[in-house]
Amino acid sequence: MSTPTHAAATADAHVVLAVKDLLHAKTRLAGTLPAEGRAALVLAMLADTLNAAQRSPEVAAVHVVTRDESVASVARRCGAAVIADPPTAGLNPALEHAASAVGARRMVALQPDLPALRPSELSAALAEARLRAQRCFTVDRDGTGTTMLSGYGGALQALFGVDSAAHHQRSGAQPLAGAWPGLRCDVDTLADLAAALRLGVGPATGAVLDGLGTPATVAGHTEGAVLLRGDDGATLFCADAAAKLGGWRQLRPGQRVRAHRDEEGRVVLVTPAATNAPG
Repeated sequence: MSTPTHAAATADAHVVLAVKDLLHAKTRLAGTLPAEGRAALVLAMLADTLNAAQRSPEVAAVHVVTRDESVASVARRCGAAVIADPPTAGLNPALEHAASAVGARRMVALQPDLPALRPSELSAALAEARLRAQRCFTVDRDGTGTTMLSGYGGALQALFGVDSAAHHQRSGAQPLAGAWPGLRCDVDTLADLAAALRLGVGPATGAVLDGLGTPATVAGHTEGAVLLRGDDGATLFCADAAAKLGGWRQLRPGQRVRAHRDEEGRVVLVTPAATNAPG
């Protein structure tokens, strides 16, 4: 079956991203990254997501709703407008507040943690949503969450949260079926982060991750594990499962990597010594 030809790009989409609480962000990565590392990762993923959105020919403007000045500073540096987060608790009220403040006919809510997002993916999804002329959304890689919600006629009706994909579909929004792995890979867990790294992350995220973890050299193999020698002199054992999570088919002696350890010192993820950019 041939792929439908999209009409010429129309830069009419106003994209809004909400970052509610930098201090308590990404708590599911707490066992692997310290609080300051998680905060830096959140800001870096936001920057990469914003830069990808800004480069889409479908996008007229990008807006960030937040009350955090660090987030606002990153948004401004990336060319996004900043909207003050209302005192009302919750992500969905913040998105609806932003949509009301912007007042555009075509509003798009985008998750701020899509470090592997390609502009071409966002453009293709927005073009398909524009041609459908109705509310549409993209499901995350796990099949339960929502990474993008495209409104129609000024209506956003954001229903982000647990099982948001099902909630959005029940509300009448239509799922978009394109193969856009970067658009579907929001990062909440270690597995999500590993998946994004396999796709290739943006430069801001890559720079943060290159500064985290223990630089190490693969020393050899034992039964069910890889032996690493950390640059700090530590001997580290990496279970095969942790290596596979990072997307490695085989770790070779002499190979340079970064070992990420949990609070108990166990290696839970092995990443390249330098991260890859999106392809």
